[in-house]
Amino acid sequence: MTTYTLALIPGDGIGVDVTDAAMQVLDAAAARFGLGLDKTRFDWSCETYLATGRMMPEDGIDQLRSFDAIFLGAVGWPATVPDSVSLHGLLLPIRKAFDQYANIRPHRLLPGVEGPLRAQGFDILCIRENTEGEYSGAGGRVHQGRDNEVAVETSIFTRKGVERILRFGFEQARARRKHLTSVTKSNAQKYSMVFWDEVTRELAAEYPDVTVSPMHIDAMAAKMVMAPQDLDVVVASNLFGDILTDLGAAIQGGLGFAASANINPDRSVPSMFEPVHGSAPDIAGKNIANPIAAIWSGAQMLEHLGETDAAAAVLAAIESATARGIGIRPGLHGTQEITAAVIAALEENA
Repeated sequence: MTTYTLALIPGDGIGVDVTDAAMQVLDAAAARFGLGLDKTRFDWSCETYLATGRMMPEDGIDQLRSFDAIFLGAVGWPATVPDSVSLHGLLLPIRKAFDQYANIRPHRLLPGVEGPLRAQGFDILCIRENTEGEYSGAGGRVHQGRDNEVAVETSIFTRKGVERILRFGFEQARARRKHLTSVTKSNAQKYSMVFWDEVTRELAAEYPDVTVSPMHIDAMAAKMVMAPQDLDVVVASNLFGDILTDLGAAIQGGLGFAASANINPDRSVPSMFEPVHGSAPDIAGKNIANPIAAIWSGAQMLEHLGETDAAAAVLAAIESATARGIGIRPGLHGTQEITAAVIAALEENA
């Protein structure tokens, strides 16, 4: 029996609820497919920050390094810890330390779910550059509190970073419907985004079987609303990808369905999987949170680990549950009811 070591970081708020739910489903999948899941829980959160002054211990990255994968619930408790502190103290350091440069977010309507656009038949895979660009953290502030205060935030785009995320996108497009949309704003950002467009054209020559559509971010936002069914693989910078994937989540019915994977494609260090909804402190512990995004993220984790049959079975179980009307609208079913329905579907389809 193959056993995988998993680092669980439930984090804050409903992160705890949905992580527990996702692990129940993954344990059921592991039992069905003869896998072992050796889970270690790390209670790093805003509560940790209030107690210690750090979101995770100083050696936190070293503690995570030996695991096969990391599963994160949600981070944030803005009433007590600013989001800029919690994000830069836990999530972003893990992404950067393990060079998880490809953020993968699937967007499509699950059976039984009605999105706000009444769009049908779309299946978008968004690939977001995850370690540099607009979220590089380069910059600073001077003269704080004075009328001549200055704040500078510098985007950093390297050839290595841009080329590898685009190449990853091309490979994903080649494995899907062979269409890639590269998103920039090169009419206004004449250095970084023109550079991105140039690298896109260079790599396109290596993938003659993939159709490439360059598109500005504003036009892309309109495209996702007006004709999401025309899109296949979308590649964008850190900021643009962040915005577009939240739009994609809205189109697919809400953040309760928004799964994501933070991937290091060379697999030399662990990748991290997380639902992209927030921590929602106001509903934490109330059996209200929709765990589908977390369960779907768990399926992505199984796929990354090479357990493609188990991953497909978990996703099929999610689809079976939503097709029966379970978890398709906020407040319709509780966290545990949705989890139980997915597990039942997983066992029924065995």
